[in-house]
Amino acid sequence: MIVVGLTGGIATGKSTVARLFQECGAAVIDADVLARQAVEPGKPAWRDIVRTFGKGILNSDRTINRRALGAIVFRAPAKLRRLNAIVHPRVARAQARLVREIARKDPDAVIIYDVPLLFEAAAHRRMDRVVVVTADRKTQIARLQQRNHLTRAEALRRIRSQMPLGKKTSRADYVLDGTLPMARLRREVARIFEHLRHSA
Repeated sequence: MIVVGLTGGIATGKSTVARLFQECGAAVIDADVLARQAVEPGKPAWRDIVRTFGKGILNSDRTINRRALGAIVFRAPAKLRRLNAIVHPRVARAQARLVREIARKDPDAVIIYDVPLLFEAAAHRRMDRVVVVTADRKTQIARLQQRNHLTRAEALRRIRSQMPLGKKTSRADYVLDGTLPMARLRREVARIFEHLRHSA
């Protein structure tokens, strides 16, 4: 078994790369899904977040309004660190549990852990390999404006809240360009998957 951290900047194409790894036969664990599960209404992380940021960040059904919370934390690095300190340890425990479950079923599995803040959360220390997906700043901004309906200023704040891509690529075992045409990106992912499978 091999556990691979898949990361990159926001809107660089990580989700597409994760899906391509899955098509190759990898087991994919999505940190964003684990984070959403961790903050479901009534759960300990949800209670901590509401206590810290107030009930104004809740929707009418008591779920967290991600846009409202984002507007708070992406303007204040200390608040973003506080939110991450609430969510990251719970996500890490859920990820470790899923890795154990996958390994029991398939001892030779290639497990891709798709996590935006791999380095920021120090999760890279638990990985056997790291894949970083990159894109140029212009593409990131355009994708965030289209996908998340953010202003250019909001998009830049989110990009700058993460570790610079150059720092991430310097720590990577593999680097993928998330702006490549799909056919070429698929070939690159397949090539890396074969390397990983032989390392497992």
